[in-house]
Amino acid sequence: MKRGKRYIAYFKNNMFLRILLLFSCIAILSIITIAYVTYVSISQSIVRRELDTQKAAMESVDRYIHLRHESVQNMVRDMYRNEVLSMNVSFFMDHAYSEYVQHRMDEMYMESHDYSTDVLTYFKNWLDENRDISNLILYSADQQYLSTFNENKQFKQFPVHVARSFVPDVMAAESKSVSAPNYWIRKAVDQWSPSLYSLQVPINNKQTLKNTGQLLVFLNSKNISNALTSYGNNLKGEIIVLSTHGTVLFDSRNNYYGKTYPYVEVTRSLYDDVDSDVGIIQAKQNMYINKLISPDEGYVVIGAVPNEEMAESYRGIRNTILTISVVCILFAVLFPAFFVINFAKRTNRIIKFTRQVKNGDLTARIQDPQEDELGQISRSFNDMLDELNLYIERVYKAEIKQKQTELVALQARIHPHFLYNTLEVIRMRAISQGAKDVGEMIYSLSVLFKSLVQQKKIYTLKDELEACRLYLELFRIRYKERFDYTITVDPELYPRSVMKLMLQPIIENYIVHGIQSDRNDNVLTIDVREAGEVLLVEIRDNGKGIEGERLKEILAELERPEENGQMFGLRSVHTRLRFLHGADYGIELESLIGEGTTIRVRCPNREGMDAIYV
Repeated sequence: MKRGKRYIAYFKNNMFLRILLLFSCIAILSIITIAYVTYVSISQSIVRRELDTQKAAMESVDRYIHLRHESVQNMVRDMYRNEVLSMNVSFFMDHAYSEYVQHRMDEMYMESHDYSTDVLTYFKNWLDENRDISNLILYSADQQYLSTFNENKQFKQFPVHVARSFVPDVMAAESKSVSAPNYWIRKAVDQWSPSLYSLQVPINNKQTLKNTGQLLVFLNSKNISNALTSYGNNLKGEIIVLSTHGTVLFDSRNNYYGKTYPYVEVTRSLYDDVDSDVGIIQAKQNMYINKLISPDEGYVVIGAVPNEEMAESYRGIRNTILTISVVCILFAVLFPAFFVINFAKRTNRIIKFTRQVKNGDLTARIQDPQEDELGQISRSFNDMLDELNLYIERVYKAEIKQKQTELVALQARIHPHFLYNTLEVIRMRAISQGAKDVGEMIYSLSVLFKSLVQQKKIYTLKDELEACRLYLELFRIRYKERFDYTITVDPELYPRSVMKLMLQPIIENYIVHGIQSDRNDNVLTIDVREAGEVLLVEIRDNGKGIEGERLKEILAELERPEENGQMFGLRSVHTRLRFLHGADYGIELESLIGEGTTIRVRCPNREGMDAIYV
């Protein structure tokens, strides 16, 4: 328990260990995820490629069987095209063999000796041309016998009367043209080879169009493997051809001839499809199964690949990805660990150094020549200690200076109070002597001084406009009927925070330079409005105005980086606004001789900022 708690405490207090563990977990999970996604993507691509190869092989098998079926159909069509042969086949099917022999002798006697119109000769020649035929069987519906030719071209006839055989019933039943050889027909012709498939074509009388029997062709299933020769070892799994009843017609690996296909239940649903498209399913028996259905000819081509055999295709890729992932994980963990451990050692040196300083060793220094963040921190600590030592040497002088500063501050608090009391005595004296206008001026001046000296945490537009009003009130009393002023502002703008003494120097500039004492209609207008994020104050007068050259000099002076002592009022407002808020703020100046001057002040439209005394 103690050892576990100690480990938890060490892990909890070791930031670099936590960073390394977190980074390692993220890196390992990322690499594993990428490797897994890559493996799945490549393996699926390989599976699709193998299944596409198998699909092509299945289509090749399907074409082979279809060509065999077409060749049988063509043989029947050629038979119909030959009038004499067609008539001989109909006679052969409708009469006993002895009668057909007599018919052929009469025919040969009456006409030329043309063996190509002989039924037996025609079928023997066709056997010579098709080596994969094991049996060629003609069934006569009227005579109920089977006329057979085996692969050695031996001709035999077998009676198959209803009373002794099920062959007539089998022949009468509808069946697909490609199927497994029927048991009763096998038994009748004594053909028990398991690797056979049957092609069936009806034979009709060309004259009456009446069905006279059936042509059955037994073909060797193993010859279908010729369609897979071009694929060689690239073909995975096995190709199976099944009848509609699940009988194995062809097996590329010769495992299921004469047996029941073990996955017939998995593929049972495939036989109900009505198209010949290829579909792919993954069976419950861990096999990939391709299907290709030929609904017209009555068979299904199955391609089956066990998962284990399919996995062999991408096992090399899996091992390669696994090896690369392990190498990447080692690099992702060990390489950062080297740097993290190095940083941890340097950090521990800094921690030991701070403990030395804490214990009073102000002569300690960190030796870290590197230029990274830790090196900068080390040098900053060294510089701080140097400054601290200098500070300790000056501390007594600083204490003395502090006491002197406190004394000056105490005196500064006394002086405004003395000034307010003195102005109040003068104001009362002026009122007692009947000089009410002088008393009002002294009152306004007293309140103005008090507002300027008073230190407020938040200085608002209302405070600034009140200071301007008190200042203007002094001169309204001074000039009596010759000067007037108006202040227009929405009361909702009063709480906006502004820079102290933002407008008063501009008004003072007008009083000093713009007002005309020889006229009776001097007017100053202050208009405040907001324009989005800007608070715009426009100060207009009808004073003397400014000449064009002088106006250019003033505008140039406002933009000058260093002041030369001229235009202190306008420049102080413009410079402070630019310094505090940026180039988008400041004052704009327009003037015409004899018409007056307009000054626009732009400042931020904000609330709740601390007072600014710059």
